[in-house]
Amino acid sequence: MKKWVVILTSAFVVVVLGVAGYAAYIYQSVKTTAHQIYESRDAAVQPKPVSKEGNSSPNTAVTSTGKDASVQPSSVKTTVQPINLEEKKPFTVLVLGVDQRENDRGRSDSMIFLTVNPAKQSILMFNIPRDTRTEIVGHGTVDKINHAYAFGGVSMSVKTVEHFLDYPVNYYIKVNMEGFAHLIDSMGGVEVNNPFSFYYEGHQFDQGDLNLNGEEALLYSRMRYDDPRGDMGRNTRQRQILNQVIKNSLKITNVVKIESLLSDVGDSVKTDITFDDMKAFLTNYRTDLKEIEQVEISGEGERIKGIWYYSVSDKERSRIHNLIKEHLQ
Repeated sequence: MKKWVVILTSAFVVVVLGVAGYAAYIYQSVKTTAHQIYESRDAAVQPKPVSKEGNSSPNTAVTSTGKDASVQPSSVKTTVQPINLEEKKPFTVLVLGVDQRENDRGRSDSMIFLTVNPAKQSILMFNIPRDTRTEIVGHGTVDKINHAYAFGGVSMSVKTVEHFLDYPVNYYIKVNMEGFAHLIDSMGGVEVNNPFSFYYEGHQFDQGDLNLNGEEALLYSRMRYDDPRGDMGRNTRQRQILNQVIKNSLKITNVVKIESLLSDVGDSVKTDITFDDMKAFLTNYRTDLKEIEQVEISGEGERIKGIWYYSVSDKERSRIHNLIKEHLQ
């Protein structure tokens, strides 16, 4: 009898040690991938000289009327303040969807700003339209906001957004759009409600509820010319996709699944969110975020010196700034 007790006890110990060893391997693997995708916002290679767009003067800035004025220094302090995620502090995130090409830095195809507040159990999300006319901080020009990435990478994009919103960016996430498609496939697709039927690049998107794979989601979020709302309609679809990705991510509790997802995006994502911050977020925030509120930045399209821009008034910029401030309080 005692012999069987010893055998069973030994078997149990072996199993426990095996499971513990495998869990340690998975943990280390996730940690390695997290370190792989980590990149300080100032770590990017310095940009090559880029010609200034159109007839934009090097010392001009946009006003509420869309006319040119002297560039003024940014009022917002861009020194990143550490966020203690262990204490469930609210924070901001800038998501850059980058359309990169070979031998070309590319431009930020989409810019989505998030404020995360566990105390309010919600996330506030909005697009910054890529044609938004604003000062490109550090480049000395007024241009389309998505050109900041081409001029100076992540660092210039973050500083330009901070100036435009007059609010600091705590974290950034840069996603190559093709890699984003792989992430969606790993999650089993995303569900969206398509307000109207359209055909785009060989794919038919019917009106109503759709379940999209990664490739389809990418195409769905890129179409704009057949959308009655143009770029604003495309922005809405981008938020739809990101909304579902966030919701699906918050449901993940399996560490093996997390490893798989991180591996899928390892070559396509860069962020200044550390591994410890990722752990704290999954531990302390995941169950507290139940609602994602979406808003839009209002403005109007206009042609200035032959170039098409999306002009946002000072009043509208103040409204968005106050929404951010209120949500994070």
